[in-house]
Amino acid sequence: MTQPHSVVTGGTGYVGRFIVEVLLEAGHRVTVMGRRAPAPDLFSRHVGYAPLSLEPEAVREQGVPHCDNLVHCAFDHLPGRYRGGEGDDPQGFERRNRDGSLALFEEARQCGAKRAVFLSTRAVYGTKAGGKTLGEDEPLEPETLYGVVKRDVEAGLSAMGTKEFITSSLRVTGVYGSARAGGEHKWSALFSQFLNGEAIEPRVATEVHGKDVAAAVRLMLEAPGAAISGQAFNVSDLLLDRRDLLAIVKEKAGREGLVLPERGDASAVNAMETGKLHSLGWVPGGWHLLEKSVTEMLAHGFT
Repeated sequence: MTQPHSVVTGGTGYVGRFIVEVLLEAGHRVTVMGRRAPAPDLFSRHVGYAPLSLEPEAVREQGVPHCDNLVHCAFDHLPGRYRGGEGDDPQGFERRNRDGSLALFEEARQCGAKRAVFLSTRAVYGTKAGGKTLGEDEPLEPETLYGVVKRDVEAGLSAMGTKEFITSSLRVTGVYGSARAGGEHKWSALFSQFLNGEAIEPRVATEVHGKDVAAAVRLMLEAPGAAISGQAFNVSDLLLDRRDLLAIVKEKAGREGLVLPERGDASAVNAMETGKLHSLGWVPGGWHLLEKSVTEMLAHGFT
């Protein structure tokens, strides 16, 4: 059986690293596209590298390496900011992230790629009434340029889909976890503040482990084309209260004297319906994976 070749844009980023590792484990040959080549020890196995700029003209000039699959995670934004990531250059933000992304997918299609997966976001839905569950058929009413651009790319990619070029988008919620043992994670500052006895603001949010996002990507590359092409899928697992998260930290760290934050208002949060993805065989890690991940984060000292 021929080893599939998958190109992952933004593969050295936080979410991209999970995806690259899962594809390597699945036997794919992986090429990462980005602004800089990955460090030699970033991944568990060798990956290829090709430079990437999301400027549309640059995309057309540089092209895409010949591949079976393109997974597009790259996003051009101000450091640490997605919503509001356009800064004072909204036109450039749109040009690179909408027009550049669509040019990238077209280049992949022209080069003979069979599948394309776009990493989208729950921000395409905008704000809904508190407690309303978001299904994929919910009207898309983004309130940020970030959400607008993601919505537009979803639509453009869907329109490109054919029987020979299977397309799909994943609307991903907040991602947690470390791609490799001891790696960075988004709760590092929160854990440090809590363990130092600082007061923590209540918050409830939807979360999914990066490995479960990567599993969804792999599913998009392996599921029957007729079951996914041109469609978008929600990717979310837990409705997580910081109080419950930090209760795990408190227990695992053996710090009984720490004061947990008040419980947040879950009724104001829009959970995401993931039945479509589950019907294809996606099974996220749930509470068990959360506890395991927090234990590993604490064990490696990233607190």
